Amino acid sequence: MRLTRVFVPGGSLRAHSKVTLPESAARHLIRVLRLKSGAALVLFDGSGERFDAVLGSNDGARLSVEVGESLGCETPPRIPITLVQAVARADSMDLIVQKATELGVGRIVPVITQRSVVRLDEERGKKRRRHWQAVTISACEQCGRNLLPEVEAPLSLDAYLDNVESGLRVVLDHATEPALSELPSPADAVTLLVGPEGGLTAEEVEAASRKGFERASLGPRILRAETAAIAAVTLAQSLWGDM
Repeated sequence: MRLTRVFVPGGSLRAHSKVTLPESAARHLIRVLRLKSGAALVLFDGSGERFDAVLGSNDGARLSVEVGESLGCETPPRIPITLVQAVARADSMDLIVQKATELGVGRIVPVITQRSVVRLDEERGKKRRRHWQAVTISACEQCGRNLLPEVEAPLSLDAYLDNVESGLRVVLDHATEPALSELPSPADAVTLLVGPEGGLTAEEVEAASRKGFERASLGPRILRAETAAIAAVTLAQSLWGDM
């Protein structure tokens, strides 16, 4: 039987200790899953390590868990992948974040581009970031991943391009000739820049190119934003990662 996995924030998990679960997790275990005291769990805090645990007492306000032995630490990916994703509509963006997490992306950077349908001020950006972080937690609980990906606060594409990562940088452009599979193997890291529903403008692609991004396509078909992101991450993991 597959054990219920629960995320405990704060990096506070230690073998043979006692922790209090977050209210949302406690409510889900008791009211939705109807677990009882003594039920077996697996806990993780996003750092890579996981622990066996046993559900403890519930006094109505706080649900405690007895942490047991460490079950090992997840090996970091051979080639870290950053997904720089133009913010898409709510359901599409949630799907992108969920699947990117399942596929092992280490960092997600939401950006606002010229054709982005969704516009976020600072306050809405903070709320969406918290929501996307919750999506990554749920995805990790479901897929067995113990390394929680980092979700950055949304920013403009121009602001992002002012401080890009090292490693192989790729901007997806369906109008270009080289395919992603034809690019050289990265030495240390991969960054994938994916446009919004209407795609990146020619000016944005050129701006990324000036910052060292290689133009590449995913083949002859024009893909939806969420399909392109999932396909690009999957292909990158297959070519250079751990798939």
